[in-house]
Amino acid sequence: MANFYNDNPDLKHHLQHPLMQKIVELKERNFADAETYDYAPLNFEDAMDSYDKVLEVVGEICGGKIAENAEGVDHQGPRVENGRVIYADGTQENLELCRKAGLMGMAMPRRLGGLNFPITPYIMAADIVSRADTGFENLWGLQDCAETIYEFADEDQKQRFIPRVCKGETMSMDLTEPDAGSDLQSVMLKATEQPDGTWRLNGVKRFITNGDSDIHLVLARSEDGTKDGRGLSMFIYDKRDGGVTVRRIENKMGIKGSPTCELVYKNAKAELCGSRRMGLIKYVMALMNGARLGIAAQSVGVSERAYREALAYAKDRKQFGKAIIEFPAVYEMLAVMKAKLDASRALLYETSRFVDIYKIYEDIAKERSLTPDERKEMKAYTKLADACTPLVKGMGSEYCNQNAYDCIQIHGGSGFMKDYACERVYRDARITSIYEGTTQLQVVAAIRHVTTGTYLNMIRDYEAQEIKDSLKPLRDNLIALTEKYEKAVAAVMEVKDTTYTDFMARRMVEMAGNIIMAYLLILDANRNDAFTASAEVYNKIAQTEVAKHADFIANFTPAQVEMYKA
Repeated sequence: MANFYNDNPDLKHHLQHPLMQKIVELKERNFADAETYDYAPLNFEDAMDSYDKVLEVVGEICGGKIAENAEGVDHQGPRVENGRVIYADGTQENLELCRKAGLMGMAMPRRLGGLNFPITPYIMAADIVSRADTGFENLWGLQDCAETIYEFADEDQKQRFIPRVCKGETMSMDLTEPDAGSDLQSVMLKATEQPDGTWRLNGVKRFITNGDSDIHLVLARSEDGTKDGRGLSMFIYDKRDGGVTVRRIENKMGIKGSPTCELVYKNAKAELCGSRRMGLIKYVMALMNGARLGIAAQSVGVSERAYREALAYAKDRKQFGKAIIEFPAVYEMLAVMKAKLDASRALLYETSRFVDIYKIYEDIAKERSLTPDERKEMKAYTKLADACTPLVKGMGSEYCNQNAYDCIQIHGGSGFMKDYACERVYRDARITSIYEGTTQLQVVAAIRHVTTGTYLNMIRDYEAQEIKDSLKPLRDNLIALTEKYEKAVAAVMEVKDTTYTDFMARRMVEMAGNIIMAYLLILDANRNDAFTASAEVYNKIAQTEVAKHADFIANFTPAQVEMYKA
C-alpha cells in the first residue's frame, strides 16, 4: 500500500524550505504552548517532526482507503433523502478515518481543539488528499472555513463552533445564488434581525459545495433597500437549528463524491459573524483568498495523479516492440507534465509561506502591538500573498487541466475508457479552473500586480539570489525574458486605454507567472539536484510562452481589439 507522503520526496523538499523556521517560531510564539499542552512542540525541530509525522498519517490514509474508495464514490455518489444529503459509502468511511486520525481543524489553535499547524503543512495535506480523491478534498478542505470564524467571529462563537470542526463536523460557505454567481454583489438571500438578536434567513442558494454541512457560513442581505455589496453581512447557520433543506444535488461531470447542492432557507435561525455590512467587502474577500490557495493545492494534487498515471502507463504499454516511454513524442510530453507539476507546486508553497507569515502577524496583532518592523514585514507579505494567490490558482488550475488532458493522450484509446483512473482524473480536473473564481477572474485580480510592478519586483528579488554556476545560464535566459516582459508591459500601458489593458491582461499575467515559476524552479534546483531537469524544461516552456505573448503585443494595435468583439 502506497503512502502518498513518503512516496513523494518533493513534498519533504518544500516542507524543509529555509523560511519555515521563521514561520514556525512566529506561529508557536516561542513555543509557549509546550507548558500547557503535552503534544505542543518544544522547539523548531520538534515542530517539524510533528508536521512530518502527521503528514505521514495523511499519506497513509490517502494512499490506502481514500484512493481505494475513489472509484466507488465516483460511481455511487451522494443522494438526497427527505431534504438531507446521504454521502456515498466510501465518503462516509473517509470522513470517519480523518476524524479518528485528528485531521480536522489542523490549522486551528490548540486552545480550540486544533493542531495549530501553519498553513503550509495544512496545504500540503490538501495536496495529498486531492491526489487520492479530488472530490473528497472538497469536503475535507472546507475545514478551512473555520479560519473565517477564528478571524472575525466573537470569542463565544469561536468557543462554540471551532472545537466542533476540530472534532470532525463539516463546513460549507453558502455564497452563490441562481442570479448571483461571480457577481456576489447581487446576492439577495434575505436576513432579518429578530428582537432576541438572532437572525432569520430566507431564500435560495445554489452550487453550494457540501451544502448539507453541519456548520454554514452564509452571505446574506441584511440591509433593507440595498442592492450592492454594502448591504451584505456574513452569518453562521447551525444545521441543528433546522430551517434549511436540500432541494437537489447537481449532476456534475466530475468530483462526484462532493455534493453540490441547491439549498432552500425558510426562516432559518442564524447569527451574525463579525460586523454588519462587511460580509462581502471584508469577510468573503478573506475567505476567497484561502479558497484560491485551497483550489491551487487541489490542482497540484490532480496534476500529481495525472503525471503518475501517465508515467506508469507509458512504462508498461508496449508498441512496436518497446515501451512507449522510449518514443520522443511520449517522453517529451511526460517531461513537460513533470515540469508543469513542479512549477505549480513551487508557486503553491511559495504562496502558502507568504500567506503564513502575514496571517500569523495579523494574529499576533490581536495579542499585542506589532513593532514597526513587524508591521512593515506584515504589509510586505500581505502584498506578496495578494499577488500570488490569483496567480497560483489561475496558472496552477490551467496546468492541472493540461496535465489531465495529456494523461489521457498518453493512454490513447484506453484513456477514454472507464477502466483507467485517468478518465476520472480528467473529469475531476475540469472544475479547478472554474470554481472559486474562473481563470479569467484570477487575471482580473492579478493584473494590478503587473501594472504596479509587484511581479517585476519579485522577479528582481529572485534574480539577485545566489545560485550554482551550473544554473546561471538558466537565469541569464530569464533575465532576457524579463526584458521582453518589461517592454511588453510598457507598450500596453503607454496606450492608456483600460479596454486595451484588460484585453492584454491575460498575456501579461501569464508572462509574469512563467518567469516567476521558472525562477522558483531554479531556486529549488539550487537546493536539490532532483529539480534540475524540471528547471531546464520549464525554462524552455517559459521562453516559448513569453516570446509568444511579447510578439503578439508588439504586433497588435488597440484598434484590432474590435475584430474580437461579437
